[in-house]
Amino acid sequence: MYVLATGTCLPGNAVDNSALAARFGMNAEWIELFVGTRTRYFGVDLESGERTHSIVDLGTHAARQALDRAGLEPSDVDFLVLATATPDTLMPTSATGVADRLGMNLIPAYQLQSGCSGAISALDVARRMLDDENRIGLVIGADLCAKHMVLDRDISSMHPSKLVNYMLFGDGAGAMVISADPDGAIMRANTIHCVFSGAGSVPGQTIEWFGDADRDSEVPAVQEDYKAIERRVPGMSVETARELLRRSSWTTDDVGYLLPPQLSGIMTARIRKEMGMDGAREVSCVAETGNSGNALAFLQFDLLAEVIGPGERALAVAIESSRWIRGGITLEGL
Repeated sequence: MYVLATGTCLPGNAVDNSALAARFGMNAEWIELFVGTRTRYFGVDLESGERTHSIVDLGTHAARQALDRAGLEPSDVDFLVLATATPDTLMPTSATGVADRLGMNLIPAYQLQSGCSGAISALDVARRMLDDENRIGLVIGADLCAKHMVLDRDISSMHPSKLVNYMLFGDGAGAMVISADPDGAIMRANTIHCVFSGAGSVPGQTIEWFGDADRDSEVPAVQEDYKAIERRVPGMSVETARELLRRSSWTTDDVGYLLPPQLSGIMTARIRKEMGMDGAREVSCVAETGNSGNALAFLQFDLLAEVIGPGERALAVAIESSRWIRGGITLEGL
């Protein structure tokens, strides 16, 4: 699988810690010390509560940028795969919404429901779809976490496990144009690895779905065990990196760029330290973008595309805490 181009979309203007603190009555310095994220982007207006962007909006913009960079038209694409944990609607899918917005028709348009690791799962599915008939694919990761933020809520007595969500997350989308052919490619994907590893484990994060019958349920829409995430994700990242190196027949010295999981600024630094590979250049963005779920890996790939040179190698890891999914990919510059 070859990478022809990447694209991104971050909605609106960056929201810094001072603006976030003023809106929700937090302490700006505490946010940076506790989470390590300086800015993030939201698909809603924090003052009015008006929704400004949808998953289809973000995914379409990122896809168009990637296609433009690849010098391709939407009609050149043979299939589309979109990963998200926060679709605009359950039906129709946001994948078909993006395809329609781009003017695509009569092509496979698949949607994967997953969190951060969904970006890797989408790339894995797309790689397997490349064949004699399907030569070019469009892969998108997008999330709108702000839809879970209650803007008029009094957070003064909110438990830290819920309060952290107001500081961690952001919205965005990223896209990648892939090909079965090397012509015009900037990178080659060597190994993709994505496995469920949480059998018998309690989920680290749960996002509920409510319908007419239970929309007034007292069950929290989002639940997160941040302590469990802090405890488990670094080790899972190390395991994933080792497996990617083994499958690619690489050593740690072969890795020129490391794209670690992007949970938060503080957590990414901790994970990076445990993963080692001190000789590799880190490619991270979460401190500036916030945790935008499925978009994050693609935001990292976009940064990587700007710097990786021919023959240089990169290793990326994405961990999903919902039911503990480990994913990663190795890439080589062309």
